[in-house]
Amino acid sequence: MSEAPVVEQFVAPVDDPTGDTGGPIRGSLVWATWALFVGLGVMVAGAGLFATTVGIRAEGEGFPTVAIGAMSAGYYLGFLLGSRAALYVLTTVGHIRVYTALAAMLTVVILVSGMVVHPAAWIALRMLAGACLAGQYVVAESWLNQIVTNDQRARVLGFYTLVTVVPYGVGQLGVGVFDPATLTIFAVAAILISVAVTPVSLSAAAAPPLHLSSQKMTLRELFRLVPTGVITSLLVGIAHGAFIGLGAVYGARVGLSAAEVGVFVTMPTLGSLLLQIPIAGASDRIDRRVVGAASAAVAAAGAAGLLVAGADNVVGLAAMVLIGGTTYPLYSIAGAYTNDWVPAARLTAVAAQLVVVYGAGAFAGPLIASTIMGVVGDDGYVWTVLIAHLAIALYLAARVAQAPAGVRAKPWNDVALTERALYVPATVASMGRRLRRTTRTPRRRRGQAPSGTTGGGTQQP
Repeated sequence: MSEAPVVEQFVAPVDDPTGDTGGPIRGSLVWATWALFVGLGVMVAGAGLFATTVGIRAEGEGFPTVAIGAMSAGYYLGFLLGSRAALYVLTTVGHIRVYTALAAMLTVVILVSGMVVHPAAWIALRMLAGACLAGQYVVAESWLNQIVTNDQRARVLGFYTLVTVVPYGVGQLGVGVFDPATLTIFAVAAILISVAVTPVSLSAAAAPPLHLSSQKMTLRELFRLVPTGVITSLLVGIAHGAFIGLGAVYGARVGLSAAEVGVFVTMPTLGSLLLQIPIAGASDRIDRRVVGAASAAVAAAGAAGLLVAGADNVVGLAAMVLIGGTTYPLYSIAGAYTNDWVPAARLTAVAAQLVVVYGAGAFAGPLIASTIMGVVGDDGYVWTVLIAHLAIALYLAARVAQAPAGVRAKPWNDVALTERALYVPATVASMGRRLRRTTRTPRRRRGQAPSGTTGGGTQQP
């Protein structure tokens, strides 16, 4: 298995002859995206409230641990399938129709979940919810893909991340306001989803035409080219599936109230806002595998702190902040590392394959964690998170020792890595990238500068 370097010559498009100018966001762009961002933020808040409510309610109803894990796994399975299916539907009916149709379906799913409280029903409904929400992310990302130019892309992607992270955490806090044991909280979540359609439907700004094209790349081809990126994405999926999927269940089982569970599961969001940009900045200067290994090791240390301190104190909350801040950038780092070694024409296909791998891991994560919890008790949740991140750290450290050659001197130039690693691709719809002419370089001795590299840079070991 090899990770052959790719030298890329970047060609600025007509609308951006000088590259990333860093100028202020144009008024036309604000006009074209405000409705999408407002609607998406409201929808994500409803999704966060629904997800946390389901976890707390399932525990209160006495659902088996394995069934609760299957609910989380079903969500990620639906997310994976929905993100891929939505791409095909978009080409037929367009952005706004897909957005409104999926919002209607998600509203029905949430209301039915409040009326039919049964493990089997909730597994199926969570899978449908994952598919609907994935489709919404496809709409948002492909929409932005068509209207954002290179001189604005980094800031727009950074804002997009805030819109998908912050409202989700705010929605989770709603479990402290409404009783998870009643239909009211499900109705509130459904109302938020329905309201999210209004800005998009009434906006005078037209949705852009869809344009998706890419050369194909199979998972086997990707694994042969960048095994580190594929395996890391799988391990990160397992870690995230367990950490995110069963956090509310763990909090409820250790005796936290509904309001305290809301705060507990919101702490990782706070951590991501505090640490993602510094971690991304470090990965711009250092081998991404080194940064990923260090970040995963810190997340494992945070899990160890949570295991010792417990969840019902300040130390436990601080541990959740630390875990969230260091685990959320891992998938972006894995994706960024993979993109560094892949020809530009295959980037969209690569994004699709990475989501498949990540989704497979996220599907398995809750099942693994719930099984361990059934064997060793509630702390099995924390042990799963700890072991998963430790595995990521050890694997990346081993890859650095085995293949110490560094990344390209000129990384993905059309989006600054600080913003690129902050942006977590939610679906297979990748953001538009600057046109590139891609050529492969022959094998060279360590320390030899790659032919065709501009800017005087060399690969670092």
